[in-house]
Amino acid sequence: MRKSALSDEILLSVQNPARYIGGEVNMCVKDPEKVDIRFVMCFPDVYEIGMSHLGIQILYDMFNRREDIWCERVYSPWTDMDRVLREKKIPLFALESQDPVKDFDFLGITIQYEMCYTNILQILDLSHIPLEASGRTKEHPFVIGGGPCAYNPEPLAEFFDLFYIGEGETQYYHLMDVYKEWKKEGGSREDFLKRAAQVPGIYVPSLYEVSYEEDGTIKAMVPTCPEAPKRVKKQVVLDVTDTFYPKKPVVPFLKATQDRVVLEIQRGCIRGCRFCQAGMIYRPTRERDLSMLKEYAEEMLKHTGYEEISLSSLSSSDYSRLGELVDYLMDTCGPRKINISLPSLRIDAFSLDVMGKVQDVKKSSLTFAPEAGSQRLRDVINKGLTEEVILSGAGQAFEGGWNRVKLYFMLGLPTENEEDMKGIAWLAEKIAERYYDVPKERRNGKCQIVVSTSFFVPKPFTPFQWARMCTKEEFLHRAYVVNHEIKEQKNKKSIKYNWHEADVTVLEGILARGDRRISAAIRRAYEKGCLFDSWSECFQNRLWMEAFEECGVDVDFYTTRERSMDEIFPWDFINIGVSRAFLEREWKLAHEGQVTQNCRQRCSGCGAAVYGGGVCHEHQN
Repeated sequence: MRKSALSDEILLSVQNPARYIGGEVNMCVKDPEKVDIRFVMCFPDVYEIGMSHLGIQILYDMFNRREDIWCERVYSPWTDMDRVLREKKIPLFALESQDPVKDFDFLGITIQYEMCYTNILQILDLSHIPLEASGRTKEHPFVIGGGPCAYNPEPLAEFFDLFYIGEGETQYYHLMDVYKEWKKEGGSREDFLKRAAQVPGIYVPSLYEVSYEEDGTIKAMVPTCPEAPKRVKKQVVLDVTDTFYPKKPVVPFLKATQDRVVLEIQRGCIRGCRFCQAGMIYRPTRERDLSMLKEYAEEMLKHTGYEEISLSSLSSSDYSRLGELVDYLMDTCGPRKINISLPSLRIDAFSLDVMGKVQDVKKSSLTFAPEAGSQRLRDVINKGLTEEVILSGAGQAFEGGWNRVKLYFMLGLPTENEEDMKGIAWLAEKIAERYYDVPKERRNGKCQIVVSTSFFVPKPFTPFQWARMCTKEEFLHRAYVVNHEIKEQKNKKSIKYNWHEADVTVLEGILARGDRRISAAIRRAYEKGCLFDSWSECFQNRLWMEAFEECGVDVDFYTTRERSMDEIFPWDFINIGVSRAFLEREWKLAHEGQVTQNCRQRCSGCGAAVYGGGVCHEHQN
């Protein structure tokens, strides 16, 4: 490893200097003179959050398996280090080599959530890379984006050279080979972009032109050259067992948000909740083989020294061999005092039995996500969860020794009325009553119920992408209704209520459904000082609203406006496998309050069968 880009004096002047020095366990170091491609992977948030991201760990391992590629990492410097880098004119550098990011061939940025958009500009700015792709030359790295927000890349189109649509294990090696060939031939920057556009899943924004109707909606989006496809197809790993996964993940020096081994047991979700973007874009559901999971659990624990393992999935209860996997982990991890974490479980007898095996009930709380307060609204959103199941599950949990419950809901969902809002308080009260139905001698202290509400954002590629979004005032009114109703309940002392920041949600909605015309406002907000927008202590809504006004962006156009069924969306050029006809059908069924069965019960013809594999394959055979 080379000498640090920072002096000891600088490191001692900032919070958590370990964020910037590299040298962690399982870090990959190569000789830069012996590789053909230097790739730096970026998560645009602080080190502790970025190091918790499984996707980067997978791609880091995948790239570094090739002798001709050296993949390194970089994260957003916190505000104190940001200031130092600017004052000292030190370009942002990668952790492994401490070399400047601007000297790499590729800067790959994972775009996990909308509130990191100004951090992306920070990364480019501190790296001394022109913010707009149009201003870059052959001396600059190619900036490529991926992750869930890349499913509407248009708000960031001006800042990226390329976007990768889908799962990185499929086409990244192909893209790197195209780059090596281009580099050898010495073509222009535009020549590489045209070649890259022919790689499945690669979107090159500069090769497309967008026109608009008089009312501001999109008229058309067309390629400007024959190399660019009219539609970009999502790339999917069909066999998630025989694919890339790290046996030796990098272990951070600092306590990360996910300070544990993360074992991804499956991809996709069979449930089809109509508000959930992940449940649509990660279709079809694909399970990892049990034997592979056992092997990797052992290897990752051995090579990291972690004392906890987390089973990762959108809906872990739906993994068909969860019981066997948990039994195996109990046998192997229990004697070594290694904890097992099971997020994303449903509230049913099977899940409660599994949780009862792995959790110390005196130290844990149960997390349920009814999402809506009334059965009517749960049917609208296709949650597939009845009040009877919720109360039965809570009762079994209380009788098993649990006394703390976290309940997650959304406010502002389509068709929501005041009874739905109050229903959140009523359901929390019924759960509290169910606790006090347990004989006193069998209770584990006082009941603690934490109700949390987020505010609904209509996301691309969901049946609710046509929905209007509430204003900040409407969101806050809904939170007030819930809060007031909770205070009217008999067991109000057992119920605590939290709600999300409404102005942050409105901004998220603008960025989630925005088009290329809002990129100027993103840049203006960054120039005004917006950074780390997902951190409440840093968020400056006033500056964002000023930026939108100065750039002529009508906030209501992207949030509260009603969408017609034939409107062209900024993301419609992407083919995710799930058809628009299916999303339209689900939008209609939502308004009828009709529930669609999950993928294992009955195929709903969403279109993801074109990929084959997983549940879709089971139904076809």
